[in-house]
Amino acid sequence: MSNRPTIEDLAAAAGVSTATVDRVLNKRSKVRESTAQRVLMAAEDIGYHAAGLLKQRVRESKPHKRISVLLQRSNDEFYKSMGDHIRRALDAATEFVFDTRIIFMDEVSPVFIAEQLKRESQDADAIAIVPLDHPLINMEVERVVANNIPVVTILSPLSTTACTRHVGMDNRKAGRTAAWGVSRLAKPGSVGIMLGSHSYLNQDIAEISFISYFREFKHDFTLLPPRTSLDDNDLAYKATRELLSQTPNLTGLYSAGGGVEGILRALRESRRASDVTFVCNELMDSTKLALSEGYLDFIIATPIQKMAQTVAETFTEALSRKYITPQAPVQLTVEIHIAETL
Repeated sequence: MSNRPTIEDLAAAAGVSTATVDRVLNKRSKVRESTAQRVLMAAEDIGYHAAGLLKQRVRESKPHKRISVLLQRSNDEFYKSMGDHIRRALDAATEFVFDTRIIFMDEVSPVFIAEQLKRESQDADAIAIVPLDHPLINMEVERVVANNIPVVTILSPLSTTACTRHVGMDNRKAGRTAAWGVSRLAKPGSVGIMLGSHSYLNQDIAEISFISYFREFKHDFTLLPPRTSLDDNDLAYKATRELLSQTPNLTGLYSAGGGVEGILRALRESRRASDVTFVCNELMDSTKLALSEGYLDFIIATPIQKMAQTVAETFTEALSRKYITPQAPVQLTVEIHIAETL
């Protein structure tokens, strides 16, 4: 005799009637999302033979929404990881079936980004983007939102108030934490600052906060003017080489943006890494290796998993309403990593 679980066993495991299980299986009438999910989880728990069909039925019953996620640089390990986390978070959503399109923008000019926004808004039900703050991009976001398409900024905010929500790291704390570390780990001397662009408001805020920390107490450091790299590894490498050659007494370096692999390359070649306290953003394979080798002192990282989950929750909330309602920005607490925490 077969011990295969029956529909009665499934109904008992899910705490519903057999008629409810039948409605979920055969789509005879509408069942609440929470009830359908409970039946599906019970089916998987007891090994019900039609669990696969149930999963398909539950998926078919949800509304489908198209999401476009516009990230930077396809060759960047951090953005690849971010895209993967956002896709998984959206796939795990229970209220909608999100069809997610991840687009990496290898050109970061305002015109190009605005064009990408315009193109994606023709098909997407909602958009997430890592933007530059520029009038062209702000105006395009305002146009998209006016058409009742939610726009969520990730990592770097915009000056327009039209965005549905901003989800990012607390950049003031990031900059001040970096300054705190440099002030305690570095020897007296000159301190350099590297960032991608002041048009990324997250980097701009982090740089300002780094500098403001040093203004609050007497110290023996000379803060040098910031250098920009457009978050490009080759440009960051060249800028760091110039900084090292022009500043014999360089003892501290803070990278508020990307291009970290280029900075590390220059430090390795200079053979001065032991004399320079280096703090950067984001936990990646390259920065973990640099921490373990002593070329990097600590990392201020974005909690990517929390960010991705918040983005998914934001889209679920926004798309559940008839009209877009702005949501309060989310500033996530920074994560700090040193060699001993790897």
